[in-house]
Amino acid sequence: MRRRQKRTSESQRKLARLPHSMRHRKKKVVLDRASAPRRAMLQNLAASLILYEHITTTDGKARAVRPVVERIITKGKTNSLAIRRQLLAVLPVEGAVRKVLEVLSPRYQQRQGGYLRMVKLGARSGDNARVTRIEFVA
Repeated sequence: MRRRQKRTSESQRKLARLPHSMRHRKKKVVLDRASAPRRAMLQNLAASLILYEHITTTDGKARAVRPVVERIITKGKTNSLAIRRQLLAVLPVEGAVRKVLEVLSPRYQQRQGGYLRMVKLGARSGDNARVTRIEFVA
């Protein structure tokens, strides 16, 4: 008896021919999402962090949102209409933009970076994920 050969799809054949590359020097945090949902999640996390000044989230998300918020605060130090529009493009909530320009950026006017603190809280009981509290430095 002859054995049947397993059928493979066209995409599987193409993948088999491609050289498999590793993620060397790739700094972007993927967080197991496509780019649009990842960007939306980071924007919402940044807005929540700005509005409430502290949030509790997983360690990976906290590390991903930290540079986003630090750039927003640094950009908000120069209060102008152009900067306000740039922040509105990044933050989905207008109240967060107002708080950056009127409260947070003046608070950190003399400070050159390092506006956030990350406190590791341990593991979450449901899925044992590492949980971190990210907050603004006083």
